[in-house]
Amino acid sequence: MKWIVLTFIVVPTAELALLLYSGKTLGLLPTIAIILITGIGGAYLAKRQGMKAWTELKMRMTVMETPGDALIDGVCILFGGILLIMPGFITDLFGFLLLFKGPRNSIRPFIRNWIYNKMKKGQIVIR
Repeated sequence: MKWIVLTFIVVPTAELALLLYSGKTLGLLPTIAIILITGIGGAYLAKRQGMKAWTELKMRMTVMETPGDALIDGVCILFGGILLIMPGFITDLFGFLLLFKGPRNSIRPFIRNWIYNKMKKGQIVIR
């Protein structure tokens, strides 16, 4: 429940405050340009990175390996692309972190542990 409150109330409020501050400091047109550039650039990067992850996932499945990291990368890239398309600077920052391989490598162990704990509790079942 607390994550829903954080996601749908706190983050948009912080984004709006930051956008208003940016509009006041930089001006309206530069703020809109930054939003458009990160949205378009983010969509391009997400598509490019997503195709690489998809190719790696298919290759691993072809040779009968577990898709683990490739699957996690694909999900991170998907969420990163969604965050970059959304207007705002905070979501853009997290979106870029999820798109690039370096930060994704740092985040991946936490995602693995989260999935492992969910499987141990029986909340995720693989058959």
